[in-house]
Amino acid sequence: MSDPVIQSKPILERFSLKNRTAIVTGGGQGIGRAFAHALGEAGASVAVVDIVFERAEKVAVELEEKGIKSMALKADVTKKTDVDKMVESVVDEWSKLTIGVNNAGIGEWHDAETLSETEFDKIMNVNLKGVFLCAQAEARHMLEAGYGKIINTASMSGSIVNTPQNQMPYNTSKAGVIHITKSFAAEWSPRGVRVNCISPGYTRTQLVEDLLKTPIGKDMMPRWMSLTPMKRMAEVTDLQGAVVYLASEASDFMTGHDMVVDGGYSVW
Repeated sequence: MSDPVIQSKPILERFSLKNRTAIVTGGGQGIGRAFAHALGEAGASVAVVDIVFERAEKVAVELEEKGIKSMALKADVTKKTDVDKMVESVVDEWSKLTIGVNNAGIGEWHDAETLSETEFDKIMNVNLKGVFLCAQAEARHMLEAGYGKIINTASMSGSIVNTPQNQMPYNTSKAGVIHITKSFAAEWSPRGVRVNCISPGYTRTQLVEDLLKTPIGKDMMPRWMSLTPMKRMAEVTDLQGAVVYLASEASDFMTGHDMVVDGGYSVW
């Protein structure tokens, strides 16, 4: 019997993304920007996608300065025509798509009893419908090729109810991301496409910093830290290892998994 430990590739080689191509939505800032840098540093060519083209272009330039092949694309992930064009642009340029990181999302605080239908729809459309449209378009190419990695950005908020802020629509949308990830995995993994998600805890991004400046947000940080065993927020760099692992050959037997990176918040 062959010995896989002896005969397999060296472990660091299995983490390499050389000759892979990736899409990162919401890649113009925050977690998405960190994901784009991580995938590129691991060897992938990276399409940075954002609803604001200038943000995507700035990150693409950062990658090119590191010697990473990249492109900047504008897309609204709630629009099927934009999403289909996004995927086609990558395939036309690089002849393949092997990694799809569906990270675009928005977060807002709302009391459930005063939440408007418009506000609810906005959050669900970006955070959940956007993941559906992107994963579907990416998978069509990957399924034809017989291999691919789709990674969705969920949140620990998809598994818990945050406190003390009220954010029912965000929590609900991220719970949907976790379950749509599992549902995609069940359908597509037998055909070579692995689908997983990453659930960050409180992470220092501009979005979070802006929320903390609001009147209701000023007293949040002490409460959050009291509930986090590691007693700090994540930096975006704390999430980079997770996305490289899930994008790489090293995770080929993992699918339908929600990887929680929250400093221990959800262990209580």
